[in-house]
Amino acid sequence: MAKPTGFLDYSRQDPAKRPVEDRVRDYKEIEKPLTRAELEIQAARCMDCGIPSCHNFGCPVKNLIPDWNDMVYRQHWQKALRFLEATNNLPEVTGRICPAPCEASCTLSINQKPVSIRHIELQIVERGWAEGWIQPQVAPKKTGKKVAVVGSGPAGLAAAQQLARAGHEVVLFEKSSRIGGLLRYGIPDFKLDKGVLDRRMGQMQAEGVTFKTKVNVGVDVTAADLKKQFAAVVITAGAGEARDLKIPGRELKGIHFALDFLGQQNQRVAGEAVPEAAAINARDKHVVVIGGGDTGADCIGTSRRQGAASITQIELLCAPPAERAANNPWPTWPLVLRTSSSHDEGCERMWSVGSKRFTGEQGQVRALQAVKLDWSAGNACKEIEGSEFELKADLVFLAMGFVHVEHGPLVRDLNLKLDARGNILVDAEFMTSEKGVFAAGDAEMGASLVMRAIYRGRQAAEGVNRFLKV
Repeated sequence: MAKPTGFLDYSRQDPAKRPVEDRVRDYKEIEKPLTRAELEIQAARCMDCGIPSCHNFGCPVKNLIPDWNDMVYRQHWQKALRFLEATNNLPEVTGRICPAPCEASCTLSINQKPVSIRHIELQIVERGWAEGWIQPQVAPKKTGKKVAVVGSGPAGLAAAQQLARAGHEVVLFEKSSRIGGLLRYGIPDFKLDKGVLDRRMGQMQAEGVTFKTKVNVGVDVTAADLKKQFAAVVITAGAGEARDLKIPGRELKGIHFALDFLGQQNQRVAGEAVPEAAAINARDKHVVVIGGGDTGADCIGTSRRQGAASITQIELLCAPPAERAANNPWPTWPLVLRTSSSHDEGCERMWSVGSKRFTGEQGQVRALQAVKLDWSAGNACKEIEGSEFELKADLVFLAMGFVHVEHGPLVRDLNLKLDARGNILVDAEFMTSEKGVFAAGDAEMGASLVMRAIYRGRQAAEGVNRFLKV
């Protein structure tokens, strides 16, 4: 364990953020790292809690958190990195964007601020890169088996890397122009610099992973060809079917799915061309974001950087409490009000709001007609009579989550069975109803967290290894 009295001796220290007035002028990452000495003090707060709920309850990838905290405190950083790499293929990603359920289940969080687990994780991997400790892990022996991975998000990257390290010849297919999936085209650069992905991709290529972009599997490469060319296939295409809002006026121009907007801005930052006719820009516009989650917050931060005249975020549900409710005890995830860095940059947040209709002029949206909702009955709500109101809306982003994987040619041609929610059905080995075809991540569990996608990608890779008898 770390210092026995560390949690009594030291207080939590969070990393500073760049000032709002500076960061809204660019798309660079906003968080400033703690120093090495400060991190070692933060690691000392990890206590000998007996049952580490951070590891066995809170962390979806089962990170060995107490072990690498102890190593950081003792200044054995290279050993800390080995513990971290044992469970997580993308700690430089999760260390930046993970909501840290591990911290919510840290024993200290019962009555104090938890250990700074997420930032310690990030600093371990970043030092590993800086010191040259992170090198390609090339399989000592090749199996001669070819495996296709379809989709290059977190599940696909994790699965591909694990399969390559097992000695397979791995080809990772991506329909976009660059590798990374949602990490590349969904998460803003001010939260995740894309050089982080490029760095990890270089390691994966050295380990034997072949990347093929601009390939729409199921169309450019048929399902039949895929099965003929590869001994196994892993579908990690994500939950790409966005939840729509089918109310009057939905056909008006200026109403977009959130990822269309976020993806375009990431393309601009990367120097990729965005056709002028299809460009989405918030400059001088009144922006309404429908959906109160992380994707909605990303739309706020991006709209602020583009120079929006006003930004309003509305949420159907009522505002969460400031503190844990009695029926939401530790170590469960706390359902409390959270304010992101994007909210700090300026927007109006509204809760218990129902969207009624969009109105516009000459085919362009200009306003959202809405109504206030009463949730006092519990899980059912009702409109409050006489509470109708209007929001200016030159640009509307639908950020209400995703329903399931796209049921396109690949899923149809393989005749894959789906569950009741439209996700690809898999067994305990992550194999689908089609022999030799596996699925992992959001494609089989629905939209979830990056850490869960990484874990499921790793588990699917193990299932492939057993199927190929490696």
